[in-house]
Amino acid sequence: MKKIIIVCAFTYFIVLGGAFVFFSGLLERSKAPTQTATKTSPTEGDSGPKTEECPLNGVYYSQTQRQQWEKRRPLGVMVENSVDARPQSGLSKADVIFEAVAEGGITRFLSVFYCQTVPVLGPVRSARVYFLDFIGGFGKSPFYAHVGGANTPGPANALGQIEDMDWVGYNDINQFSVGFPIFWRDYERLPGVATEHTMYSDTSKLWKTGASRGLTNVNKSGVSWNKTFTPWPFKDDTALEKRPTTAAVSFGFWEDYHQYNVTWNYNKTTNTYARTNGGKKHLDKTTNKQLQAKNVIIVFMDERVAQDGYDKGQHLLYGTKGTGDVVILQDGAVIKGTWAKKDRFTQIKFYDTQDDEVALNRGPVWVEVLPTGNKVVYK
Repeated sequence: MKKIIIVCAFTYFIVLGGAFVFFSGLLERSKAPTQTATKTSPTEGDSGPKTEECPLNGVYYSQTQRQQWEKRRPLGVMVENSVDARPQSGLSKADVIFEAVAEGGITRFLSVFYCQTVPVLGPVRSARVYFLDFIGGFGKSPFYAHVGGANTPGPANALGQIEDMDWVGYNDINQFSVGFPIFWRDYERLPGVATEHTMYSDTSKLWKTGASRGLTNVNKSGVSWNKTFTPWPFKDDTALEKRPTTAAVSFGFWEDYHQYNVTWNYNKTTNTYARTNGGKKHLDKTTNKQLQAKNVIIVFMDERVAQDGYDKGQHLLYGTKGTGDVVILQDGAVIKGTWAKKDRFTQIKFYDTQDDEVALNRGPVWVEVLPTGNKVVYK
């Protein structure tokens, strides 16, 4: 009897130990994506001559870096901007960013990547129809990554429109249908926030997901993504001696929602604009550096409520097609003119008062979408 008890006890501890090892390993694997947060992205650190122009924002990279991005297509990822989501991770590496109110005065970002990668990006949130219009300008079947989306029947039904465009299971990458390890929750990155603010992803994993569906730089039929893409024109920076000493611009999206007010402060030496959000420096959590832009483009679009019966707030609509007023900030100067966009699948363009298309500086492009009539303060 004593031998049986000893054997049973020995077996119990062996099983318990094995279970501990198994679940410990499982836990470590679930944390693995966030542990790579500080690693250098594959498109950085190349010391070769910078001769190759990124088609999205005009930045020059090496031939080696170009060989990397030419294997993929543009990727748009929805990143939230609620106060609890700050500081976000990965926005400093986006080639282009569009910002507009998602609902309740809270803005959201469509961060567009092509020439750079980032291993931790987020928090990732849900889709909205007007962001479909913005990502639709980046060629044929750009990747669009998000966590669910507006789905109330009506004009703001983002998930319904994604399905109507035959993007589902193709270039649309919805966390609801993909899951871990492409997307993962990190409760430690922003401790103490609600679960909705904890979803992250990795641009390389998103591109690999698309490649598994037959979408690289070409689709299954061999059609290149940029067959229908028209890039913005780019130029070199204005000479240092011709730049103003200081300049800044401030604006809000919704009245009395001061936590989402934005100021862009110009730096003559670097010829960049540093972003302040809600009265604080807007940082990238991974780099702990303030977000910068070479071009800040403020477009004014008609905003209205969808009136679709959404019971948790207000789904919005923006007049993203047609024309409207625009203010372009670059080289410390202010250029006023008009924007134009024909339809969902053409790129938005920017023109001065002489109807000439404005060439953008080489570097990060931020497009700020304000309701028509909002005020912009220049300093």
